[in-house]
Amino acid sequence: MPPIQALIFDMDGTMVDSMPWHAKAWVEYARRHSMDLDVPAFMVQTTGKNAFECACALMGRTVSAEESERITAEKEGIYRELFAANFSAVGGFERFAAQAHEMGLKVAIGTAGDQDNVNFVLGNLQMQPPAHAIARGDEGLPGKPHPDIFLKAAERLSVDPAACVVFEDAPHGIEAARRAGMRAVGIGTTHNEQDLGGPHVMAWAPDFSTLLSKQFLERLHDA
Repeated sequence: MPPIQALIFDMDGTMVDSMPWHAKAWVEYARRHSMDLDVPAFMVQTTGKNAFECACALMGRTVSAEESERITAEKEGIYRELFAANFSAVGGFERFAAQAHEMGLKVAIGTAGDQDNVNFVLGNLQMQPPAHAIARGDEGLPGKPHPDIFLKAAERLSVDPAACVVFEDAPHGIEAARRAGMRAVGIGTTHNEQDLGGPHVMAWAPDFSTLLSKQFLERLHDA
């Protein structure tokens, strides 16, 4: 396989520790609408899906674009309000991404999230240097495990997918990386090493501080 030229980071649960707050937002959305929603099961079903796919799963049918927009606006508004007061990056992420830049690697974000959530996260994270490219689920790209989001990120970086490593916290994302022909690293904020395994998975770590302590980027560069 070609040498690694680029790193593609999922956002929720990988860059930022946001998944508990997405779950709390769905609990609150269901309460407001008197819905009987099994939130843990729903999160397993929809993590990595784009907003339209989540809205369809919520309603159990294909919804209209307008209905999807209403559901998304309300739920994501609840999420941002909750997470804003508890915002935190996954341990070591900023240092890890900055070191990747310093080593000459390209950096991209590949998320099923929408523009509002990306702006919210990046505004709070203040990632420096910024990512070279971003691919989002609200750009008409199907959610994970489809590979389209990661492939679009690689295209915008002008890098061969085989020269990319994806960092993901969810099984759907790990599978999307495989389908994209990319290598992957599991970040264990929400899933264990077994859940995030596969022949294309180079490593698993609880956070980026662990990868830094193990000199993952240096070993990647040497390889």
